[in-house]
Amino acid sequence: MGSGTGAAGGGWSRRRFVGALAGTAAVTALPAPAPPKNASAHTTTHPERAATAAEQPSAKPSAPQPTRKPSGPSPLYLGTYTTVEGGGTGIGLATYDTASGRITATGTLTGIVNPSYLALHPDRRTLYTVNEHDDGAVTAVRLADRKVLGARSTGGAGPCHLSVHPSGRWLLSANYTSGSVAVHPIDESGALGERTDVVTHSAPAPGPGQQGPHAHQFITSPDGGHVLAVDLGTDTVYTYRLDERRGTLTEVSQAHTRPGAGPRHLTFHPGGRHAYLANEVDNTVAVCAYEASTGRLTIGDPQSSGSGPGTNYPAQILVTANGSYAYLANRGDNSLARYTVEADGARLRLLGTVPVSGDFPRQIAFSPDGSLLFAANQKSSTVSVFQMDGESGELRLAGEPFASPVAVCALPL
Repeated sequence: MGSGTGAAGGGWSRRRFVGALAGTAAVTALPAPAPPKNASAHTTTHPERAATAAEQPSAKPSAPQPTRKPSGPSPLYLGTYTTVEGGGTGIGLATYDTASGRITATGTLTGIVNPSYLALHPDRRTLYTVNEHDDGAVTAVRLADRKVLGARSTGGAGPCHLSVHPSGRWLLSANYTSGSVAVHPIDESGALGERTDVVTHSAPAPGPGQQGPHAHQFITSPDGGHVLAVDLGTDTVYTYRLDERRGTLTEVSQAHTRPGAGPRHLTFHPGGRHAYLANEVDNTVAVCAYEASTGRLTIGDPQSSGSGPGTNYPAQILVTANGSYAYLANRGDNSLARYTVEADGARLRLLGTVPVSGDFPRQIAFSPDGSLLFAANQKSSTVSVFQMDGESGELRLAGEPFASPVAVCALPL
């Protein structure tokens, strides 16, 4: 999810991916692979994890608690681009060993164009993906038999992120190229209805070097009372109130970064009063204060991404479920930065970085039990897996990275 000015670097900018895709929107339904094994749940989180890791609010981070691992291999779904050289042919299907992190390929769910970002329904029965092209759409897939339940237009171009509202009744998506956010109803089967709203970010004016708005993420606050859209083009995080009966959006607040920061991805601390913002263009992160009663977000001072000088393009930031550590994917120097979280979420302190063992880590995600971190490396077409130390937060590479065509999203269940 690079910026519209080619911030993804070289030939990998978002403009290249969506600029020539107008004729690729038709989706052909092909036979689905055999059904996957039943899996434990994971409702994430990068550009592009609508992951908030905030399902269990707590005023103060506690020591990590042992979590019972699911028995046997667990499913892993992989997002890609299908219309670029070297890309995939659909959603990659795999399993991973919950202890070792080893990934095993099991097939591909074909017939879906540019499934570059994935999200799971809270009931664990339906997978959703964007279709990132000029005529943007979102698609629902029933996991029991991997049946494609249909696609719906997002009313914009280049959708790059989506998340499911905690109620399970609404799908939220962000159209990068057109700078808009959309809402779709979800019926009891998990299928999508026609969109109920689409809002374009018309103000403020685009930031330095930007030609227009670029919505990069659309998520729900931990309290469930508001939905927030991160826009790289306007240097703004928009807060909306979602009418859960009609599926319409009402803007209630705007939070502005410094000009040219290029905000990309926001994740909440489990305490619910703070969030962390990755700024793609100016190579920083920021701690934000959040008021649940009003939905107002206040963005703090920029901090280091852990990388050296020069182009780095932070991609996604995550925080552990116990609120103790945060991790940032840096695409420029191919590293993962580790922060300790202090003052009940109000401070981040950089501890160091580790090599991601891949090129251009576009998205990162935790396994449901929090013991593994997955990094989807776009340019090297690999997925790196790290074992996470619950006490120190340290990351240790778990074997050789797994080959996956133009890997831009990894969703472990």
